[in-house]
Amino acid sequence: MNGLLDALPEHERALLREARPGAALAREPMRAQLSDRREFHDGWMFERKLDGVRALAVRENGEERLLSRSGRGLNPTYPELADALAAQSCTDFTVDGEIVAFSHGRTDFSRLQQRLGITDVRKARASDVAVTYYVFDLLRLDGTDLTRLPLRTRKSLLRRALDYEAPLRFTPHRNTGGQAELDAACARGWEGLIAKRANSRYLPRRSPDWLKLKCGHGQELVVAGFTEPAGSRTGFGALLLGYYEGDRLRYAGKAGTGYDRATLLDLRSRLDELEVTSSPFADPVREQGAHWAEPRLVAQIGFTEWTRDGMLRHPRYLGLRDDKDARDVVRETPGG
Repeated sequence: MNGLLDALPEHERALLREARPGAALAREPMRAQLSDRREFHDGWMFERKLDGVRALAVRENGEERLLSRSGRGLNPTYPELADALAAQSCTDFTVDGEIVAFSHGRTDFSRLQQRLGITDVRKARASDVAVTYYVFDLLRLDGTDLTRLPLRTRKSLLRRALDYEAPLRFTPHRNTGGQAELDAACARGWEGLIAKRANSRYLPRRSPDWLKLKCGHGQELVVAGFTEPAGSRTGFGALLLGYYEGDRLRYAGKAGTGYDRATLLDLRSRLDELEVTSSPFADPVREQGAHWAEPRLVAQIGFTEWTRDGMLRHPRYLGLRDDKDARDVVRETPGG
């Protein structure tokens, strides 16, 4: 057993198990619930909410693999991160984290978007968009499953198991948090905070042991149509957006801002390939001349609030996500 694990107290060593292969262990990442809770007792840890792409990293049998939360390989998109994993003195681990790009000191999903579609290693290395991988959890170490250990113990092991040099970073945390701390995070331009129970196990599902405390509103939504452009605009006018409620795709409104010319043309080309003749939405969509698309694309959308009738207020496009299946997109509600 790894020396770090030998040093654990007996009651924690009793929680250790032989691990499944790393990729299998990383197949179902733990996810946080949106929450409006702002008061916390002792026993919680608070991390910065990062605006990027979730990724799990596996190193075993002489190979390094970066995996999206849907299980897609990301090594060709972020070869410098694969290099950082390969350079580790630790040769067998599975970690969880977030890939981000920075703009003016803040994580910027729109900037990261420029890397998401690259699958050619040479083009990825030539990109001027630098990325950083912030790791925040350790699931496996030297063939041992750590997911039953308390989070505080897993993070302590994580800090010591890997070497942290750019572009690999350890995600720090604080032991206190609440409204004042969230306000301070928002004032610094952060996305918000993630509150985590310090004694929580790592569970392969969305869990109330991890809570998202957001500074603003935003979530993934399914693209299932668009409107024609008007005036001098090219590509399309607005994306028609929705989310799943069971098997029904509910209409959530349209987003007509947040695009540059290249994005308008690229999205129009993608949507033309997905064109269908009838609306995929369960609700009526009263947009004259609307075009419909097979609901496969997932977009990150920022907005100010949900209206009483279930529509987005002031939605704006932030980028496409290729790390989440459209059928997994639901309306996020506090505690849901």
